[in-house]
Amino acid sequence: MKTSIINGLILSALTLSPLALANQAGDFVVRGGATMVNPDSDKSNIMLGGADSTMTLTVDDNTQLGLNFVYFYDSNWAIELLAATPFTHDVTIQDKNSVLGVDGANLGEVSQLPPTLSALYYFDTNSAFKPYVGLGINYTVFFDEDFASAPKSLGLSNLELDGSFGLSAQVGVDYKLDDTWTLNASMRYIDIDAEATFDVAGNSIGKADINVDPMVYSLMLGYKF
Repeated sequence: MKTSIINGLILSALTLSPLALANQAGDFVVRGGATMVNPDSDKSNIMLGGADSTMTLTVDDNTQLGLNFVYFYDSNWAIELLAATPFTHDVTIQDKNSVLGVDGANLGEVSQLPPTLSALYYFDTNSAFKPYVGLGINYTVFFDEDFASAPKSLGLSNLELDGSFGLSAQVGVDYKLDDTWTLNASMRYIDIDAEATFDVAGNSIGKADINVDPMVYSLMLGYKF
Protein backbone atom coordinates (compact mmCIF):
# COMPACT_ATOMS: atom_id res chain seq x y z
CA MET A 1 0.00 0.00 0.00
CA LYS A 2 2.76 2.43 1.01
CA THR A 3 4.77 1.48 -2.10
CA SER A 4 1.83 2.19 -4.40
CA ILE A 5 1.29 5.63 -2.80
CA ILE A 6 4.97 6.54 -3.17
CA ASN A 7 5.00 5.30 -6.77
CA GLY A 8 1.92 7.36 -7.47
CA LEU A 9 3.53 10.53 -6.13
CA ILE A 10 6.67 9.92 -8.18
CA LEU A 11 4.60 9.28 -11.31
CA SER A 12 2.57 12.45 -10.79
CA ALA A 13 5.77 14.49 -10.45
CA LEU A 14 7.24 12.96 -13.61
CA THR A 15 4.12 13.49 -15.70
CA LEU A 16 3.60 17.17 -14.83
CA SER A 17 4.47 19.41 -17.77
CA PRO A 18 7.12 22.15 -17.36
CA LEU A 19 4.30 24.70 -17.57
CA ALA A 20 2.42 22.99 -14.74
CA LEU A 21 5.58 22.82 -12.65
CA ALA A 22 6.29 26.53 -12.95
CA ASN A 23 4.68 29.17 -10.78
CA GLN A 24 2.94 31.79 -12.90
CA ALA A 25 2.39 35.51 -12.46
CA GLY A 26 -1.03 36.04 -10.93
CA ASP A 27 -1.25 32.64 -9.24
CA PHE A 28 -3.08 32.86 -5.92
CA VAL A 29 -2.62 29.99 -3.46
CA VAL A 30 -4.48 29.39 -0.20
CA ARG A 31 -2.86 26.94 2.22
CA GLY A 32 -4.27 25.39 5.36
CA GLY A 33 -2.84 22.99 7.91
CA ALA A 34 -1.07 22.64 11.24
CA THR A 35 1.14 25.43 12.59
CA MET A 36 3.14 25.07 15.79
CA VAL A 37 4.64 28.02 17.68
CA ASN A 38 7.66 26.87 19.72
CA PRO A 39 8.90 29.77 21.90
CA ASP A 40 12.57 30.25 22.76
CA SER A 41 13.50 28.28 25.86
CA ASP A 42 15.44 31.24 27.32
CA LYS A 43 13.88 32.53 30.51
CA SER A 44 12.53 36.08 30.97
CA ASN A 45 13.36 37.96 34.17
CA ILE A 46 10.61 39.37 36.38
CA MET A 47 11.15 42.85 37.83
CA LEU A 48 9.39 44.06 40.98
CA GLY A 49 9.53 47.78 41.71
CA GLY A 50 12.40 48.16 39.24
CA ALA A 51 14.57 45.51 40.93
CA ASP A 52 15.37 42.01 39.72
CA SER A 53 13.13 39.63 41.69
CA THR A 54 15.31 36.59 40.72
CA MET A 55 12.12 34.99 39.38
CA THR A 56 11.85 34.06 35.70
CA LEU A 57 9.21 32.99 33.18
CA THR A 58 9.02 30.39 30.42
CA VAL A 59 6.34 30.03 27.73
CA ASP A 60 5.19 26.66 26.34
CA ASP A 61 4.44 25.77 22.72
CA ASN A 62 1.04 25.49 21.05
CA THR A 63 -0.34 24.15 17.76
CA GLN A 64 -3.26 25.66 15.87
CA LEU A 65 -4.84 25.79 12.42
CA GLY A 66 -2.54 27.85 10.20
CA LEU A 67 -3.49 29.66 7.00
CA ASN A 68 -1.29 31.11 4.25
CA PHE A 69 -2.35 33.38 1.42
CA VAL A 70 0.27 33.55 -1.35
CA TYR A 71 0.26 35.75 -4.46
CA PHE A 72 2.88 35.22 -7.18
CA TYR A 73 4.28 38.23 -9.05
CA ASP A 74 6.23 35.90 -11.36
CA SER A 75 7.76 32.41 -11.24
CA ASN A 76 10.26 33.43 -8.55
CA TRP A 77 8.75 36.17 -6.41
CA ALA A 78 5.66 35.98 -4.22
CA ILE A 79 4.13 37.69 -1.22
CA GLU A 80 2.68 35.66 1.65
CA LEU A 81 0.41 36.44 4.59
CA LEU A 82 0.54 34.05 7.55
CA ALA A 83 -2.61 33.82 9.66
CA ALA A 84 -3.89 31.31 12.21
CA THR A 85 -6.47 30.59 14.85
CA PRO A 86 -5.38 32.06 18.22
CA PHE A 87 -2.45 30.42 19.98
CA THR A 88 -2.81 29.97 23.74
CA HIS A 89 0.33 29.50 25.84
CA ASP A 90 0.78 28.44 29.44
CA VAL A 91 3.34 30.56 31.31
CA THR A 92 5.44 28.90 34.02
CA ILE A 93 7.28 30.72 36.81
CA GLN A 94 10.68 29.75 38.22
CA ASP A 95 11.05 30.93 41.82
CA LYS A 96 14.27 29.27 43.01
CA ASN A 97 14.70 31.70 45.91
CA SER A 98 11.09 31.26 47.11
CA VAL A 99 10.17 34.93 46.70
CA LEU A 100 6.54 33.88 46.29
CA GLY A 101 6.94 30.17 47.01
CA VAL A 102 5.58 29.15 43.61
CA ASP A 103 8.58 27.60 41.85
CA GLY A 104 7.49 25.60 38.79
CA ALA A 105 3.88 26.70 39.13
CA ASN A 106 1.59 27.67 36.29
CA LEU A 107 1.61 31.46 36.39
CA GLY A 108 -1.23 31.83 33.92
CA GLU A 109 -1.98 31.81 30.24
CA VAL A 110 -2.00 34.23 27.34
CA SER A 111 -3.40 34.09 23.81
CA GLN A 112 -1.79 35.67 20.78
CA LEU A 113 -2.10 36.11 17.04
CA PRO A 114 1.09 36.62 14.99
CA PRO A 115 0.08 37.76 11.46
CA THR A 116 3.22 37.92 9.33
CA LEU A 117 3.67 39.44 5.86
CA SER A 118 6.64 38.05 3.92
CA ALA A 119 8.34 38.34 0.55
CA LEU A 120 9.23 34.89 -0.82
CA TYR A 121 11.84 33.92 -3.40
CA TYR A 122 11.36 30.58 -5.16
CA PHE A 123 14.37 28.86 -6.69
CA ASP A 124 14.21 27.54 -10.26
CA THR A 125 14.18 23.72 -10.06
CA ASN A 126 12.15 22.54 -13.08
CA SER A 127 10.69 19.86 -10.82
CA ALA A 128 7.72 19.33 -8.54
CA PHE A 129 9.82 20.43 -5.56
CA LYS A 130 9.92 24.22 -5.16
CA PRO A 131 12.22 25.38 -2.33
CA TYR A 132 12.04 29.00 -1.23
CA VAL A 133 13.29 31.51 1.31
CA GLY A 134 11.46 34.46 2.80
CA LEU A 135 11.83 37.61 4.85
CA GLY A 136 8.99 39.48 6.47
CA ILE A 137 7.55 41.65 9.19
CA ASN A 138 5.37 40.49 12.05
CA TYR A 139 2.95 42.12 14.43
CA THR A 140 1.87 40.01 17.38
CA VAL A 141 -1.17 41.00 19.41
CA PHE A 142 -1.71 39.49 22.88
CA PHE A 143 -5.10 39.09 24.54
CA ASP A 144 -6.98 37.11 27.22
CA GLU A 145 -4.02 37.42 29.59
CA ASP A 146 -4.94 35.90 32.94
CA PHE A 147 -3.19 34.69 36.08
CA ALA A 148 -3.85 31.19 37.39
CA SER A 149 -5.69 30.80 40.69
CA ALA A 150 -2.55 30.28 42.83
CA PRO A 151 -0.82 33.54 41.75
CA LYS A 152 -4.13 35.37 42.13
CA SER A 153 -4.34 34.19 45.73
CA LEU A 154 -0.91 35.78 46.31
CA GLY A 155 -2.15 39.18 45.13
CA LEU A 156 -1.10 39.14 41.47
CA SER A 157 -3.61 40.72 39.10
CA ASN A 158 -4.17 42.87 36.00
CA LEU A 159 -1.75 41.05 33.68
CA GLU A 160 -1.22 42.84 30.36
CA LEU A 161 1.19 42.28 27.44
CA ASP A 162 2.05 44.93 24.88
CA GLY A 163 1.93 44.12 21.16
CA SER A 164 5.19 43.38 19.38
CA PHE A 165 6.64 44.34 15.98
CA GLY A 166 9.50 42.21 14.68
CA LEU A 167 11.21 40.67 11.67
CA SER A 168 10.82 37.10 10.47
CA ALA A 169 12.88 34.77 8.29
CA GLN A 170 11.82 31.45 6.83
CA VAL A 171 12.72 28.52 4.61
CA GLY A 172 10.19 26.24 3.00
CA VAL A 173 9.34 23.94 0.14
CA ASP A 174 6.29 23.34 -2.03
CA TYR A 175 5.66 19.95 -3.61
CA LYS A 176 3.26 20.16 -6.54
CA LEU A 177 0.83 17.24 -6.50
CA ASP A 178 -0.69 18.55 -9.73
CA ASP A 179 -1.37 21.92 -11.34
CA THR A 180 -3.82 22.83 -8.54
CA TRP A 181 -2.81 21.09 -5.31
CA THR A 182 0.43 21.60 -3.39
CA LEU A 183 1.96 20.22 -0.21
CA ASN A 184 3.91 22.79 1.78
CA ALA A 185 6.34 22.57 4.68
CA SER A 186 8.07 25.55 6.27
CA MET A 187 9.88 26.77 9.33
CA ARG A 188 10.39 30.37 10.32
CA TYR A 189 11.91 32.44 13.09
CA ILE A 190 9.90 35.40 14.37
CA ASP A 191 11.31 38.13 16.60
CA ILE A 192 8.63 38.59 19.29
CA ASP A 193 9.54 40.58 22.40
CA ALA A 194 6.77 41.81 24.65
CA GLU A 195 6.64 43.78 27.88
CA ALA A 196 4.31 42.33 30.51
CA THR A 197 3.01 44.44 33.38
CA PHE A 198 0.98 43.34 36.40
CA ASP A 199 -0.14 44.44 39.85
CA VAL A 200 1.08 43.03 43.14
CA ALA A 201 -1.35 43.57 46.03
CA GLY A 202 -3.00 46.33 44.01
CA ASN A 203 0.27 48.13 43.23
CA SER A 204 1.51 48.45 39.64
CA ILE A 205 5.07 47.32 40.34
CA GLY A 206 5.41 44.10 38.33
CA LYS A 207 7.14 43.98 34.94
CA ALA A 208 8.72 41.31 32.75
CA ASP A 209 10.35 41.55 29.33
CA ILE A 210 9.20 38.34 27.67
CA ASN A 211 11.37 37.07 24.83
CA VAL A 212 9.07 34.72 22.93
CA ASP A 213 11.22 34.63 19.74
CA PRO A 214 9.63 31.39 18.49
CA MET A 215 10.39 28.95 15.75
CA VAL A 216 7.17 28.41 13.81
CA TYR A 217 6.67 25.12 11.97
CA SER A 218 3.92 24.53 9.40
CA LEU A 219 2.70 21.58 7.34
CA MET A 220 -0.04 22.58 4.93
CA LEU A 221 -2.05 21.66 1.86
CA GLY A 222 -2.40 24.41 -0.74
CA TYR A 223 -4.97 25.08 -3.47
CA LYS A 224 -4.26 27.35 -6.44
CA PHE A 225 -7.06 29.56 -7.72
